[in-house]
Amino acid sequence: MATDPKQPPHEPHDAHDHPLPEMGEPMPPADFTTFILSLASATLIDLGELEGPDGHKHAPSLAMARHHIDLVAMLADKTRGNLTGEEERLLHQVTADLKGRFIRAAEASKKS
Repeated sequence: MATDPKQPPHEPHDAHDHPLPEMGEPMPPADFTTFILSLASATLIDLGELEGPDGHKHAPSLAMARHHIDLVAMLADKTRGNLTGEEERLLHQVTADLKGRFIRAAEASKKS
């Protein structure tokens, strides 16, 4: 496919060139820590330990909780060597805490 020499080359779109407008209430910063904590919160909702966005606790969904824990573990693998010390500690602590909570919830579900 030939390019038209009269047309300027297509520049790749950079999302930072055009920030999105704020919508609704202010949100926390979009950084690694917030992302990990949002996955942890989703896992706790799936384990039935936190209220969902509707303000109610729901029956545990161990499959979804496991999926969220697997996502955190995948991020740990993919970001190894690219995190600050603080981010690594957070990731390690969150992973260990969520795995422990998952194991307890899975054992409790077997007993009922």
